[in-house]
Amino acid sequence: MRTVSISSRSAAARAGAVVLACMLAAPASPQDAPAWANPVERPGSGAPVCGLGSSFHAGRRAALRAKLKEGFVLVRGLPETRDYVRFHQDKVFWWLTGVVSPDAVLVMDCASGSEILFLPQPSKLGEIWEGEKWDSGDAWVASTTGIADVRSTRKLDETLKELFAKESKVWISRHPNLALSGGYDRARPFDGRQAKDPLDGRKSREEALAEALESKYGCKVADATSVIEELRMIKTPEEILAIRRACRAGSLAMVEAIRSTRPGLGEWEIEALMSYVQIREGATGPAYHGIIGAGPNSLVLHYSASSRAMQDGEVLLADYAPEVDHFVSDITRTWPVNGRFSARQAELYDAVLAAQKAGIAAVQPGKRVADVQKACDEVLMARGFGDLRRHGVSHWVGMEVHDPGGLDRDLQPGMVFTIEPGLYDPETNIGIRIEDVILVTDKGCEVLTTLVPSERDQIEKLWLEQGCLE
Repeated sequence: MRTVSISSRSAAARAGAVVLACMLAAPASPQDAPAWANPVERPGSGAPVCGLGSSFHAGRRAALRAKLKEGFVLVRGLPETRDYVRFHQDKVFWWLTGVVSPDAVLVMDCASGSEILFLPQPSKLGEIWEGEKWDSGDAWVASTTGIADVRSTRKLDETLKELFAKESKVWISRHPNLALSGGYDRARPFDGRQAKDPLDGRKSREEALAEALESKYGCKVADATSVIEELRMIKTPEEILAIRRACRAGSLAMVEAIRSTRPGLGEWEIEALMSYVQIREGATGPAYHGIIGAGPNSLVLHYSASSRAMQDGEVLLADYAPEVDHFVSDITRTWPVNGRFSARQAELYDAVLAAQKAGIAAVQPGKRVADVQKACDEVLMARGFGDLRRHGVSHWVGMEVHDPGGLDRDLQPGMVFTIEPGLYDPETNIGIRIEDVILVTDKGCEVLTTLVPSERDQIEKLWLEQGCLE
C-alpha cells in the first residue's frame, strides 16, 4: 500500500520527482490512442487548420441557410484579446467557419448561397510579435476554409452597403459571444447586469451589432439564434468525435487525480495536475473552472477557490473537464482523501451511484430528460435522502458545458447530455456527485466517460496506484 505521508524532501527535489513521474507514468501516449483521439486542431506541424474540416463547417453554413431561406446572414468573430491571453474564437462563429483568428466577419446570402469571409489586412509587424494570423493576403485561406471569396475588412462597409441595398433582411446571432470556458447561462445574465448598471450601461456586442445594422444600413434585423441552437442539438459525427476526444482527455485527468490524492495535499495541486493531463491529451484549456472541493467545499456546487488542504477522513469532489477542438466534456467523481470510504460516505455514495445507474437505464429515444430525473429521484427518495438533493441531474453538452436548448423535448439519437445526481450532507461535510456524459443512440445510450471508474471498489483500488504527485 502506498504511503500517504508528505515527503520531507526539498521543494526542488519534489518538483523533479513530479516531472519524472508524470513523464514515466503518463496515462497514455499518442501511439496508444485510438485514431479518433487525435485532436483535429493540433496537427503537430503548426500549419493552420480549419476547425473540424472545411466540409463540416460548410455543412453547418448550408444547413443554416436552408432553414432561414431568405435574406443575408452576418456573423462576427471576436476581436483581438484585451488581455495577454491566447486568442480563442467565438463559439458560433467558429462553428460556422472554423476560423481561429481575430477580427473576422462572415456574410452569406441565403437565397444564392454566396459566402464572403472578411479578414484583416496583412500585418508583417503584427506577425513578428504574435505569429501567423489569418488575413486577407493569405492565399491558403480560401482553400483551407472552402470559402472562395476572401476580402479585406477594409472593404466591409463598402460591401455591406452594396449588398443591403438589394436585400434589407439580415439575420444575426444574438447568442452571447463566448470563448474558452464560456457558457450562455453565465454570459447572458452578465450582459444584462452590465446594461442595467447605472455606472456602466454598455449594450451587449450582439445588441450593438443589431443597432448598427439598423441605423447605418437601414436593415431589418432578424434573430437566427433559435435556429442555430436547434441545429446544434443533434450532433454530427464530427462533433461526436470531438466530444469523445474531450471525454477521453478529461477522463484520463480524473484517473490521475484519484491516483495522486492524499491527505495534506492542496486542492490546487489536484487542479494543476488535472489541467496538465488535460492539455497533454489535446485540450485547449478548461471547459469551465475546476471544481475541486474537499470536506466542506464538497458541498459548494460551483466552488472555485481551490485553496484548502485536504484532510484525512474527508471526501474530495472533483468536477473538472476540458475543451478539445471547441467541444467539451463534463465529469465529476467523488472519492475519499485517504483512499477508504467511511460507512457514511459509502452509504451516500452508493445511493448516488444507484440513482445514476437508474437514470442511465431510463435513456431511450422518445423519452425526456424529465424521465431521467424521475428515475434518479425515485432511488434517492426510496433511500430516504430526498432532502439532501440540491440540483437537477442533467444538462446538454456540446460547444458549451451547459449547451443551449430546452430540456422539455424528446430525446433523439445524437443528443449529448449529462447525468449527475448528487447528495450533500452539511452535518458531515460530505458532498457526493457522480457525473458522466451520455450520447443518445438508436437503441438507448452510450456513456462517453467510462474510462473513469465509478464503483467504490474500483476507486479504492485506483487510489492505491502510484500517482504523479508522489
